[in-house]
Order: sequence, then C-alpha cells, then structure tokens
Amino acid sequence: MTQQVPSTEPELAGVRNFRDVGGLPTVDGRRVRPGVLFRSGHLAHATQEDADFLASLGLHTIFDFRNAADQRLEGPDVELPGVRNLNLPLSDPADGAEFWKMVREGDIDQLRGILADGRAAARMVTSYRMIVTQRTGEHSRVLHALAEDSVPALMHCAAGKDRAGISIAVTLLAVGVERDAIVADYLESNAKHRRYRVRRSGSPDTAYTPEVMDLLSPLFDARAEYLQAAFDSIEDRWGGFDAYFSDGLGLAPETRERLRARLLD
Repeated sequence: MTQQVPSTEPELAGVRNFRDVGGLPTVDGRRVRPGVLFRSGHLAHATQEDADFLASLGLHTIFDFRNAADQRLEGPDVELPGVRNLNLPLSDPADGAEFWKMVREGDIDQLRGILADGRAAARMVTSYRMIVTQRTGEHSRVLHALAEDSVPALMHCAAGKDRAGISIAVTLLAVGVERDAIVADYLESNAKHRRYRVRRSGSPDTAYTPEVMDLLSPLFDARAEYLQAAFDSIEDRWGGFDAYFSDGLGLAPETRERLRARLLD
C-alpha cells in the first residue's frame, strides 16, 4: 500500500525515508541546491512506480553504504537505467552479526540482556564514533566523487538513518551547512512514514510487545546525541572540522570549492 506522506514529498510505496536535502542553509547565507542530493533507505523493495520516480531524478550515482550481510537480508537495489551504483560499506558484516541476530530472533530475556539499562543507546553512540573516525577512506571517496561529477546523487543504507545519515552530515558539513540544520534534517528520520520497519521472528503477540519495542527503540531512533557523538569524535581526533576534511579525508581546499559549486545555489 502506498504510504500516506505529506504532499510535498513523493509517495514511495517500497522505499522508506526518502527526501531531498535541498534548501538547507549554510553559514554564509547560501542554500543546498534542490535536486542534487537525496537520501533514503534501501531500494531493494522499490516498486515499478518508485523506480520510475527515482529514474526521473536524473541521478548520476547511488551510494549504497550497506554491507554484504545487509544486502543478503534485504536484497540488491533495483537497477536504474544509466545510474552508477557504488557500494561503499560503512560497517563490517562480521561486526555485531550475533547482536543483530539476537535483535531479530531473541526472546525478551535475551533482549533485556543486550539492550536494557542504556546499552542499546551506548552501542549506537559507539557506532557513530567509529564510522566517522575509522571510515575516513570511504567518506573521502564520496566527497571527491561528488566534487568531480557524481551529482545528482542518492545516499542510502538500510534505514537511511545511521550510515547514510552520517555521510549526509559529513557532506553537508563540508559545504558549510549550519549544524542545527544538519541535525534537524537527521531527526526527520523519526517521522512515522520514514521509520525502518523492524523485522522480528515469532508471532506479533510476542515479537512486538510494548516492552520489546521500548528496548529496540534506541536502535531505530534518530537521536541528536548520536550525531553529536560523531561531531565530538571529529573534534577530539582532529581538533576541528577543517582539519578533519584536510587531514582526515585528504580534501584539498579547491576540492571543497568544487563541492560547494556542485551542491550549493
């Protein structure tokens, strides 16, 4: 069934969390150009109508940040004619495999053991810190590609919230988008029609009880504290965002200028 979404957004039946980040303001009074940078959850379940809409965007590149385990679970993205698909996993499929198996299949006692008392949120904070500090090569490749020729572009992971959310945030920081605007866009992933559909084994009576969903919610929420943890890790490791882009990602000043020219009005 087609999702009921605000009229300003496309009604995509099989793709969650899609949006254009155009319009976000920069610190120097410019804005992100509409129609050049999009974000979403995976495209594996896109309907033909969804695919037709995505094809109409004139995309150059789709950046897929899922790992091999994600792709086995959900399936490959739909193929869009003339669009380059670039898979850059931002997480290791072996990292946390047992954890996510427990999330999908564990009983209430097992879930309490791995998620209760702040453990779920702490795991998310650790993940965000790791992605910005240990996946610099992938983020560098994305920004260099965007600066050269890869727009319009769509970035996605599984839910379009964490790995894609971080990569979108890094891209927006690189062109000078206001931090508050970046966080506000990130938090849009909490809207009901955008949220990832949690998949659990067992009957609905036991797999999706209020306590289960409460335990799982930190994993599937977009929380400002998660993104702030990524920002803090950049500050801690490199001393600031300019050093992160120049030293951490190897982004020359002229490359950042080309990136601004590609993405900003």
